[in-house]
Amino acid sequence: MAQVNIVNVTSILPFTINGSVTTSVVDVIDVPSDKLYKVNTIIIANIDGTNSATVTIKASTSNGSNYYNIASTVAVPADSTLIVLDKNSSIYLDETDLLRVQASANSDLEYTISGEILDDA
Repeated sequence: MAQVNIVNVTSILPFTINGSVTTSVVDVIDVPSDKLYKVNTIIIANIDGTNSATVTIKASTSNGSNYYNIASTVAVPADSTLIVLDKNSSIYLDETDLLRVQASANSDLEYTISGEILDDA
């Protein structure tokens, strides 16, 4: 389990993941061994035309032992979008790091997360 050397990267691959946010805590990113994820954007969309919902997004840099808030119970009004993270405030997640999402209501919110996977293999 060696950290990726970002000066000596052999490949940079784009990724985009998306899905529905539920009231269950779900790890949406689990960085594999010998990889580094640069998360450029986290976008939350409220697809409910009537109700607001809140979103919590947390990251763990200790393989799930401790989680720290990126966004904590942030309200997303009905039919609107929240930019939680953009390229100006991107974050790195190293091997075994985790990113999780949770909402106050089932299936009212959707997430889109994009960035790059860096490898120095």
